[in-house]
Amino acid sequence: TEPCVVHFQLVLENPVQFFQGELQLTDVNDHAPEFTEREMLLKIPESAQPGTVFPLKIAQDLDIGSNTVQNYTLSPNSHFHVVTHNRGDGRKYPELVLDKALDREEEAELSFILSAVDGGDPPRSGTTTVRIEVVDINDNAPEFLQSLYEVQISENSPLNSVVVIVSARDLDAGTYGSVVYTVLQGNAFPESFAIDERTGEIRLKRALDFEVTRDYNIEIVATDGGGLSGKCTVAVVVLDVNDNAPELTISTLSRSIPENSPETVVAIFTVSDSDSGDNGKIICSIQNDLPFLLNHTFKNFYTLMTESPLDRETRAEYNITITVTDLGTPRLQTQHAPEGPFPARLLDVSGAGTLAHSYQYEVCLSGDSGTGEFKFLKPLFPNLMGLDTGSEARENPNCRNSSVFS
Repeated sequence: TEPCVVHFQLVLENPVQFFQGELQLTDVNDHAPEFTEREMLLKIPESAQPGTVFPLKIAQDLDIGSNTVQNYTLSPNSHFHVVTHNRGDGRKYPELVLDKALDREEEAELSFILSAVDGGDPPRSGTTTVRIEVVDINDNAPEFLQSLYEVQISENSPLNSVVVIVSARDLDAGTYGSVVYTVLQGNAFPESFAIDERTGEIRLKRALDFEVTRDYNIEIVATDGGGLSGKCTVAVVVLDVNDNAPELTISTLSRSIPENSPETVVAIFTVSDSDSGDNGKIICSIQNDLPFLLNHTFKNFYTLMTESPLDRETRAEYNITITVTDLGTPRLQTQHAPEGPFPARLLDVSGAGTLAHSYQYEVCLSGDSGTGEFKFLKPLFPNLMGLDTGSEARENPNCRNSSVFS
């Protein structure tokens, strides 16, 4: 206490006398302020508003008067300052004042030096460390690394293949920073894909078919433990593979054509291929040794035509195979051959054959019939009606061993 007075009594024996005395001690600054702890820990929520006051422990100083603690200071920083207040007993105590809002995601922990300074000459001081632990609140929503994930996957990819891994980051800590992934919406997503709610891994659940669905657009949501969420879009493009052979459809087919008709349309047909790109491009062909041509007429329409007038007496029927081949890898092809000979009937035209085909002759064997010699006698009548070939020989009763050939 101040003043510091020592009371004492003095007794003299001869003569006997009693004296009352007191001794006043004058303090010198021989003690520095001292904090009881080397470090003070404060847990402050990041939601604390500027101006909020936080009490601090005082420093001890055995000196008195002006030699005891007179002021507290804080090392320079942008978030706090310290205010020194007087107690009723004359001692000073510090309070920490927040100047700037805290953000755990920017700085989760801060540390300052708190100094207690006495009033001696020269002044003495003591220090301690003030450590601030910023307590997290759920003030950050999950955020995906990409707002749009664009993925390409082949339609023949095996089931359970990893399509893509989406990832969201939440700057909060603990449960507030833990993220769960779910599907918000998407075309046919539940049937075709599956997502791992913890890892964000999307896997193929059902076989893809480019010809059925060429792309998928899926919205994925990441939700943290506090209920805040973020969203991203996954665009899946299905890549075509050459898994469809070309198709050929005969629209018109002529079974009978005149033998002397040039460039006659024999058949009209269409071709198609469900694949895309080179996989869907088609080449049509027929055998090289045939007097027919393929003409591309309109879009996917083709005509099969005679290249020049035909000769039934040379060849009465043809077997034609139309082959359609795509340009994919590997190349797929389809062949179409009409049932039976084609054309089924090549119509004969009178005068197009030899004389033997145009007239009937009377033939008579000469000399001994065993020699096998014969001679033409005369034509009987013109064969203007185009009699069928292959007629059997008929005996002429007017001539021995004679036959009529046509």
